[in-house]
Amino acid sequence: MNHTEKFTGKAEIYQKFRPAYPLAYIRYLTGKIPVNGVVADVGAGTGILSKALLKEGCAVYCVEPNADMRKIAAETLAGDFWIINAAAEQTTLPEDSVDLVTAAQAFHWFDAKAFRRECGRILRPGGIVSLVWNTRRDSALERAAAEAAKQYCPAYQGASGGIRFVGESFGTFFEDGVYEHCEFDNSYSADRETFIGRILSSSYSLKPEDTEYEAWLASLHRIFDRFCERDRVAVSIVTQSYTGKVSSEY
Repeated sequence: MNHTEKFTGKAEIYQKFRPAYPLAYIRYLTGKIPVNGVVADVGAGTGILSKALLKEGCAVYCVEPNADMRKIAAETLAGDFWIINAAAEQTTLPEDSVDLVTAAQAFHWFDAKAFRRECGRILRPGGIVSLVWNTRRDSALERAAAEAAKQYCPAYQGASGGIRFVGESFGTFFEDGVYEHCEFDNSYSADRETFIGRILSSSYSLKPEDTEYEAWLASLHRIFDRFCERDRVAVSIVTQSYTGKVSSEY
């Protein structure tokens, strides 16, 4: 399946149940660009990060190739924004047009080299790129959910496609291999609907039309029942960001 179609049919559940990003991270970003700066949120999805940036006064290009995701973003965002039907590697934005490029829960789907070139093309002098993931911390709850995914979901390869981006992995993406790595706690308490909805929004998750969907869903209910206290479970996640400049050569 083409990466751009992995979330087709999941946009509504994605918008409803995916966690947002901590205000501390948003303020960290906006503190690095001019007031009311211009952002290209690449792989914007339903606009979860875009929404937070718009609230801080940024103008945002929401670059997203998936039609279902774009539709939700167009319906739910407010402020100075534009929805762009384009891929990360060819955003169609003008040269030197943005102060910040963000990729939230998305960089692992991109052609990193082509995306770096595109960032160098659209960023203004001094502009930066921030790559960010909400990463689930290791816990008994997370391990149980992972085991269920391995059993029922053929596409499961681990969180974020089983890819981890740390240390030297960014050495050829950021200019001179220099970047800031910051972590922000983003844990939350989830009721049954939220816990299961978050997992069903994953790219690897089965859809209702899949043969094993009901068995997959039943396994998630059992996991919730196993770990819940007072009808809620503690979901421990950390927002990890990697922020820096990219080469101006493209």
